[in-house]
Amino acid sequence: MQTESIEKCGALRGEIRVPGDKSISHRSVMFGALAQGQTRVRGFLRGEDNLSTLTAFRAMGIAVEERPDGELLIEGRGMQGLTEPADVLDCGNSGTTIRLMSGLLAGQRFFSVLTGDRYLRRRPMGRVLQPLAQMGAQIWGRQQGQCAPLAIVGQPLKGLSYQSPVASAQVKSALLLAGLYAEGETRVYEPHLSRDHSERMLRHFGVTVDSFAGGVSIAGGQSLQARDLEVPGDISSAAFFLVAALIVPGSELLIRQVGVNPTRTGILDILRAMGGDIRCLDERELGGEPVADLLVRSSTLKGIEIGGALVPRAIDEFPVISVAAACAEGTTVVRDARELRVKETDRIAAMASVLQTLGVTVTTADDGMTICGQETFRGGQVDSCGDHRIAMSAAIAGLRAGTALTIRDTACTETSFPGFWPLLAGLRRQAV
Repeated sequence: MQTESIEKCGALRGEIRVPGDKSISHRSVMFGALAQGQTRVRGFLRGEDNLSTLTAFRAMGIAVEERPDGELLIEGRGMQGLTEPADVLDCGNSGTTIRLMSGLLAGQRFFSVLTGDRYLRRRPMGRVLQPLAQMGAQIWGRQQGQCAPLAIVGQPLKGLSYQSPVASAQVKSALLLAGLYAEGETRVYEPHLSRDHSERMLRHFGVTVDSFAGGVSIAGGQSLQARDLEVPGDISSAAFFLVAALIVPGSELLIRQVGVNPTRTGILDILRAMGGDIRCLDERELGGEPVADLLVRSSTLKGIEIGGALVPRAIDEFPVISVAAACAEGTTVVRDARELRVKETDRIAAMASVLQTLGVTVTTADDGMTICGQETFRGGQVDSCGDHRIAMSAAIAGLRAGTALTIRDTACTETSFPGFWPLLAGLRRQAV
């Protein structure tokens, strides 16, 4: 089992880039495969999750060339161009892959089976499968359809109007993909706006998607036309270095070309509300997605309350937000975040365990946690629970530890951030 040890370091300075956005990379393969013509993708994230999506579409007859310069060339075969896979499609650890593909495969003309690793097979699928069943989908899974493996027999679908009980981009995107194959209109309502990468990219590929107060709609029978795409840096990956620069005294980092989609910038709003000095420079747009260079300087943080509509806009960043909270003056309260219980692991319990090992006072609730900030941490040994974001958040916490912090099971970071450990090590070596 791979382990990493992190120790306190001096000021972090310089310029860095983080890998391409994971959510956008998934969708670039999916939508490129369904489009007519060749889609060229620059900046694709070659993390394990995205490679699971790429492998699955190759298994359904999609030719993808990986060029030496890092570009992908995807030969789209149109809405009806996928072929029945000869084997089970392995989604690895990727919830995005299995949930979005459930919607896509529900309307195909063939049989397919989706599975994943032991962590993915524990994650809830009912939130996607139940509305798909209302559209006419025939999908079977373990535990009365709640868990993978999932067996899918493609069927003619009908549009529906669905009130989602959770703000989930995966649920919404699965229904939009199914809606492309459905008769009539599909409307999805959410309690709060979730990330809108699917809507933006579908429009980039020529599909009409209507957004309205509280939801989004799509008409079936539309087609996609191939487009070039450039994937911006992932703000969820940048978040680790934003927090690192904020909590290590004297630091100043410039993180180049990061996606700043408004449905994803909850992390910036939260850290700024805590007193973080973060500035967006050279704001521009790439393929329908806003991007900017992020300049971050070390800051004195203060505890705040986090809840409501902010939560879905920062759901993946809460592990590292909890590290910032542990370094802040006063108490931080997180609520309305029960979704964290059903990620790659129970992230509320996992981060509480990490911080408690470091000597931080943390109390948990069903939908969040209360964190008492403090000046310094002790070292020790913690476990990532096989969750890439827990492993990387623990590493950032280790930058403030008085003695070495050892993190077990760190290979999981390849899921979303290949090169994280060398990038962090390089910054620490150059620390002043």
